[in-house]
Amino acid sequence: MRPFTYARAATAADAVAEHTDGSAYLGGGTNLVDLMRLGVALPSRLVDVTHLPHAEIEADDGGLLVGAAVRNSDLAAHPVVRERSPILARAVLSGASGQIRNMATVGGNLLQNTRCSYFQDVTRACNRREPGTGCPAREGEHHNLAILGHTPECVATHPSDMAVALAALDATVRIHGRGDIGLDDLYGDDPVRNSALRPGELITHVRVPYLDMPGTYRKVRERASFAFALVSIAAALDVADGVVRDCRIALGGVAARPWRARRAEA
Repeated sequence: MRPFTYARAATAADAVAEHTDGSAYLGGGTNLVDLMRLGVALPSRLVDVTHLPHAEIEADDGGLLVGAAVRNSDLAAHPVVRERSPILARAVLSGASGQIRNMATVGGNLLQNTRCSYFQDVTRACNRREPGTGCPAREGEHHNLAILGHTPECVATHPSDMAVALAALDATVRIHGRGDIGLDDLYGDDPVRNSALRPGELITHVRVPYLDMPGTYRKVRERASFAFALVSIAAALDVADGVVRDCRIALGGVAARPWRARRAEA
């Protein structure tokens, strides 16, 4: 057992103030605690953000403001989400199991780390764990890893279903002290990094615009439930008189971040 200290934050400002070198924010813990048990994540301090006042879903004429502490199950069950953002509801319900969705938070879902088997095995090299040690997945077991946007340093994939839907919906993420950024800015272009957030930065909300055209979320996986995507797609199409007026396509399971297929849309 590796010792660590614990702090419970009451506000976003408290959480950021409690965060020091080697700290990690603790939401639902459905990813972080697993990685700690495996010895992959070794935080010296956990800052509990589950009691922050960011567990509400607010709806207005333009869209949804979703708190980062909202549980995945509550997001998928919200009547406005189901009516105005069914792509998002379907994506969330495609992820994990009901028990995990009851614990997992929106902010944590966005920042969950890859399930690459080499990343999770501390006896193997991995540039994500230790930069410069190599990526054995390139020559090893990589049948369900990245086919888009990868580099010689990393071929891992992002496991979130929710993030794929949010990419198609042009969602933005609100960072305490910085403001709103797009998902491209959240994840950046370096697949070795889990996100482009600066040390100690905290997601407080996700802004989800309404999308007034038919769409859906589909996921292909190795078993019927509780499995990560081999490939998934969040897609919407607006067709009038045989002409495509608008199109959204985002892919999951194929890159280190949700992949917005903008060339295909064009």
